[in-house]
Amino acid sequence: MKRDGQCISLWQDMPEYISQRMPAEADVVIVGGGITGISTALRLQREGKKCVVLEAQNICFGTTGGTTAHLNTLLDTPYYTIKDNFGEENAKLVYTITNKALNLIEKNVIAYEIDCGFERKSAYLFAHDKKQSEELDKIVESTNEVGLRMDFSKNIPVPLSFEKAAKVEDQAQIHITKYIFGIAEAFQRMEGYIVQNCRVMDVTHENDETIVHTAKGKIKAGHVVYATHTPPGVNVLHFEVAPYRSYVLAATLTDNNYPDALVYDMDDPYHYYRTQEVDGKKYLIFGGEDHKTGHEENTEFCFTKLESYLRKHYNVEEIAYKWSSQYFEPADGLPYIGHLPGNPENVLVATGFGGNGITYGTVASCILSDLICKGSSTYAELFNPARFKPVAGFANIVKENADVAREFVAKKFSQEKIESISELAHDEGKLVKYEGHSLGVYKSHEGKLFAVNPSCPHIYCNVGWNNAEKSWDCPCHGSRFSYTGEIMTAPASRDLEVVELFKDTEHVKK
Repeated sequence: MKRDGQCISLWQDMPEYISQRMPAEADVVIVGGGITGISTALRLQREGKKCVVLEAQNICFGTTGGTTAHLNTLLDTPYYTIKDNFGEENAKLVYTITNKALNLIEKNVIAYEIDCGFERKSAYLFAHDKKQSEELDKIVESTNEVGLRMDFSKNIPVPLSFEKAAKVEDQAQIHITKYIFGIAEAFQRMEGYIVQNCRVMDVTHENDETIVHTAKGKIKAGHVVYATHTPPGVNVLHFEVAPYRSYVLAATLTDNNYPDALVYDMDDPYHYYRTQEVDGKKYLIFGGEDHKTGHEENTEFCFTKLESYLRKHYNVEEIAYKWSSQYFEPADGLPYIGHLPGNPENVLVATGFGGNGITYGTVASCILSDLICKGSSTYAELFNPARFKPVAGFANIVKENADVAREFVAKKFSQEKIESISELAHDEGKLVKYEGHSLGVYKSHEGKLFAVNPSCPHIYCNVGWNNAEKSWDCPCHGSRFSYTGEIMTAPASRDLEVVELFKDTEHVKK
């Protein structure tokens, strides 16, 4: 199974998922084949809607295939923050819907007999110093206030020192791709459609008809749901979510000292631990070193720091897997789920899940299916994407960015000259200046050069090189591209412009 990076995650050893043909029309077209898209499709199909999932690559290609699959009602955004931003009753609603999401996942596992290692686990949160301990006191108090019991604990299941710790029951973990494949198969048995390698190019609305234009043709839709982690194109939501990357190791241990729980420290960025058994073999999953996408020059060093920290506290036999993944942090602590601002009412979105993607992706399936089937949801106002109003002049900002002349005018560049000024090692990429232009240049293991215009086609920020995943990442809104320029992650809707290189000898002949 492919995903959006060169590193291999623990979840990728899956068979190729068989795609289907695209029908001419559907009640609901869902763009994106991750946790949000497949979960929403299953719920809607079960409600009698004819659904089609369109995935630009393969299912689980994006963030879902790179998650660490912690299933939480103890959220990254503390309940006291949610209470401050949205009120006490809404904080209780957040706990209610996230708890419903975990129960729904468990019900799906049982109902569809999915062998995905779903297990209920306790979760521990621990503080290293006085400041963190005071923060933990607030978290415990507010967590109990919303109805989720959280108690202080004298012990934690990881070999680290701490000043104060707390424990909450009934969290969970899962082998995420086995779960997604399981509910996808259930969806298809209900006559739902999953079409892979089918990029959505545009959505148009004419004469009361919504047409989704794709790489494989057109499909008429009653509703469109963007389950792409962040919507494509330029939208006000892109200025209300911030893209981050997180780094993960899956290690085997010599002494079998695997934690039987979900564990989190309170550092910034924080670290997280859990255990996953795959094919009879246990792995300690350890992650952290989060940073804004495109803001870290040496992303490979993030893995180095993680490994050093892990080996300091555990008897590591092998780092079996390492990978990174992207998530979008919302401005006020809660996701945006509902009508996509600036679009007709039949176009919906789910984005801004922060570090709780599997939980909130399932939450989104509940809210979106209610909005489509019933026209309303108890949680619609709380998660409404329109709760943030566009800043004055937003439309002009978008237009000005779109009008900026960033064309390369199909120029060719000398491979020898670029190589001499870039001084690239094998398997290295970087931005270089040449003849008044910025170029993104990567040299493969074999010594072949690949050059692109580094101007992201979303709103023309310059991308940066991610040496861990061998990708070009946009620091503004999180669009990501392969070293050949192929788009891997929205909101950009087209590839980076490829720059043609010629050898000086070829130019002389011409």
